[in-house]
Amino acid sequence: MKIALIGYGIIGKAWSEHYVADGHEVRIWNRTPKDVPHFVADLTTAVSGADVVHIVIADPPAIESVLPSITANLTPATLVIQSSTISPDASDKFLSLITKSGAAYVEAPFTGSKIAAEKRENVFFLGGNSRDKDRARAILSSLGKTFFDMGSNRQACVIKLAMNLQIASISQALTEALEFSRLAGISDEKFFEVLDKNVAHSGLSDLKKPKLLANDFSPQFSVKHLHKDLRLALASAPEKLLPLTAKAAEIHAEGIKQGLAEEDFTALIKLLKK
Repeated sequence: MKIALIGYGIIGKAWSEHYVADGHEVRIWNRTPKDVPHFVADLTTAVSGADVVHIVIADPPAIESVLPSITANLTPATLVIQSSTISPDASDKFLSLITKSGAAYVEAPFTGSKIAAEKRENVFFLGGNSRDKDRARAILSSLGKTFFDMGSNRQACVIKLAMNLQIASISQALTEALEFSRLAGISDEKFFEVLDKNVAHSGLSDLKKPKLLANDFSPQFSVKHLHKDLRLALASAPEKLLPLTAKAAEIHAEGIKQGLAEEDFTALIKLLKK
C-alpha cells in the first residue's frame, strides 16, 4: 500500500517504522520538518496517489490547518484514517470535509503510549462506515492487535476521551499516595509491593512504576497532550458531569505553567513537592 503518514511525533515515529518494515511505500509528513528516511517536505506530494492517509497529529486546530491540502489531493479510492484524539464535533466536521472530496473516512483513536506503539500493541477504537472500518482494520493490523468497533465516528472519539480522563485521575491518585507514603518514611519499593496486592492496583501503576522509581519523566504521553484531551472531554460533556476531570485539568494546566508540558504526565508529581 502507498501510505501517507501525517505526523511524526512519538507515536508517528513508531508507526512509520512498522509500516516500512511491513513493506508499505511510506511517505512521512510533519508540520516541523524531520531529517528522517521517507520524509516528504511538501504535504501535497505526500498525499498525492496515496491509498491511505493516516493522520496522527496534535489536536483539532492542527488537523484543520492541513485538511485543505489533504482534501485537494484525495480520490474516491483513498481511505483517510484519523487517529488523533479529537472531539466528536471536530470529527463530524472532518468527516464531512473528507467525504465531500469522495474519499472514505474512519475515526480510529487509540490507547497505548510509546511502549505499546513500539510493540505493535496499540488498541484502536473504530468509528464510521462498516466497509471502511474493515479496510482500516486491515491496515492498522500492522500497529495493533486489538480493535473495538464503536459504531459511529462520534462514539469512537468519546470512548478515547473517556479512557484518558481515567488515566489522568488514576495517575493523580497514584502520585499523591506515593508522596504521602514517602513523607511517612515508607520506601517506594514497599509502597508498590503493597499496592500490587491491593484492589487499587492498576495497569497504569504497572506501567508507570519504573518511571516513578527512577524519577524518569521522559515522555511516553506528555502533560500537554493529556491536558488537551481533558479539555476536549470537558468541552464535549454537559456542564458539571465531569467534576474530577475538571480538577485534573486544572492540575495539568498548573504543570504546564511550571514548565512540565513536554514531560511525561507522571511529572506532575513534582507539583506535590513544591
